[in-house]
Amino acid sequence: MTPELTVLALAGVLQGIQFCLMSIPANIELGTGKTSSPRDPQRLSKPLMDQASVGTGRLFRAMNNHFEALIMFTIAVVVITLGDKGTGFSAACAWAYLGARVLYIPAYYFGWAPWRSLIWFVGFLSTMLMIISTLF
Repeated sequence: MTPELTVLALAGVLQGIQFCLMSIPANIELGTGKTSSPRDPQRLSKPLMDQASVGTGRLFRAMNNHFEALIMFTIAVVVITLGDKGTGFSAACAWAYLGARVLYIPAYYFGWAPWRSLIWFVGFLSTMLMIISTLF
């Protein structure tokens, strides 16, 4: 397996870990009656994550942010893999992406400003550089 595919697999595992980091405290704080409900707006006074604690809300937003970032990263890995464009540079960018995504979780949870945004940018830039590198 290529380094980029290995990192993609690890990023998928990280997404699962983030889901657990968010859902366990959400279920404890809000109860399974709310978290397993259909979450109809007519029944809830406000969105479920707005009812959670600040920390759990941050974990939820960090998880959603990774879902969004993972789409672009997956595109980068697919283009590199199918285009047979893997290099040491693309592998280093993939590892930088994963490192940034791991650091992003505590950065968001603990409110590290402006570091959270800078960490996010490292992941985004790494992904974009991977995609751009396939064009040359």
